[in-house]
Amino acid sequence: MSKLDKDQVVADFTAAYTAAFGKAPQLEQKPGWFSVDGGKNIRLAELAELGASYASAKKPATAAKAEAAKSATKSTKAAKTPKSKGDGGKSASAVWAERTGAQRQPRGCR
Repeated sequence: MSKLDKDQVVADFTAAYTAAFGKAPQLEQKPGWFSVDGGKNIRLAELAELGASYASAKKPATAAKAEAAKSATKSTKAAKTPKSKGDGGKSASAVWAERTGAQRQPRGCR
């Protein structure tokens, strides 16, 4: 097992993460552990492996995924229908009167 240099691993990971996602990661360092963007805590060796996987990932594939995600969100926004209020905007006392009929209303609705 080779000795990993913490500063070098963090620098490599930051560069790979920035290239893959377009933003700098938020690394929290705890004794022996690293947390990336507030996620799961990982060790230095796992951080190096994760950085290598980001570096080996193809950028056009991630760009295509981002493009597909953008078009999917646009289509879902257009497909949404405006929500209507279930009771037609009636007051609480009017809804209660309809539900209970001739019964007496509760104390807060008198």
